[in-house]
Amino acid sequence: MRKNNKITRNRYVFAAVFAALIAVSGFFIIPLPAGVPIVLKNLFVVLSGTVLGSFYGSIATLIFIAAGLIGIPVFVIPGGPGVFLTPLGGYIIGYFLSSLAAGLITGLPKTSEKNVKLFLCIRIGIASFAGFIIILMSGVFYMMYLNSMPLTAALASGFLPFIAGDIIKFAVSIPLALKLRPVAARYINSEE
Repeated sequence: MRKNNKITRNRYVFAAVFAALIAVSGFFIIPLPAGVPIVLKNLFVVLSGTVLGSFYGSIATLIFIAAGLIGIPVFVIPGGPGVFLTPLGGYIIGYFLSSLAAGLITGLPKTSEKNVKLFLCIRIGIASFAGFIIILMSGVFYMMYLNSMPLTAALASGFLPFIAGDIIKFAVSIPLALKLRPVAARYINSEE
């Protein structure tokens, strides 16, 4: 019983740590000549799902979203519920859906994953790809709804400018998840 309490506590601590990483990562901006900078926020959103699994990964993003909604400056624009009156609202919804989907695909980490296998790499790759696409498409569909935009215009403004940065983050997310999952598993998986 005591071990299960410790595991449960550790899971929530890891979720809180990932929420903090998502919040802090918004301050690291890599400018690009094309004009749209690379921010690391969605990388940590995807990692929260691929490292912690669906439930605790999505808890991490919910903590982050709740912090922004109560006014803590974690969004790229001033927070509060009014953020959902801007195109950013769609990406924020996508954060939750992304971590949930990525976690459903990868599942809770296991310490046995320290021995990397091809199937695990493929599964993490699919989860990461799905996570990034879900964030972008949530933003696109929200723009279409909010601004009555056609799909092509929403893709041009809410998807295409972010492709280059997200490809780089996608490439980084796979080895990071492969390294972090066995470490997290030691603390959050009671089956080990």
